[in-house]
Amino acid sequence: MQITWLGEQRYLGVSASGHQLLIDNSPVKIGVSPMEALLGALATCTAYDVVEIMNKRRTPLATYRIEVEGERAQSDPKRYTRITVRHIAAGAGISQEQLVRAATLSHEKYCSVAASLNSEIVVEARLEDAAAS
Repeated sequence: MQITWLGEQRYLGVSASGHQLLIDNSPVKIGVSPMEALLGALATCTAYDVVEIMNKRRTPLATYRIEVEGERAQSDPKRYTRITVRHIAAGAGISQEQLVRAATLSHEKYCSVAASLNSEIVVEARLEDAAAS
């Protein structure tokens, strides 16, 4: 992903496939903050898994949404210390047990975002001269 500064605290992310994401931490926001984007990535990743698991079990969801919220540390870097993901779903023949199983499989086995949040990630920062590229 390539991120370009647009001024103030606004950035345009462009993925390798050409899709765009506006990330904004300005006083007057027109996009999501970086931390909101992280919550959104987690919610979307697990939602994808749950919908697929339920479809494969031939119990498709009629309605489905995720509500996700994070608690942050008070001191810098103000990382998330707890994230709560609520799966809210309904559909013909769907039991609470099936939904819990699908969500558990996602969070513990399939969701790459959840796995990334639960592990140590090596982040390498490199500085390059803009004039050279």
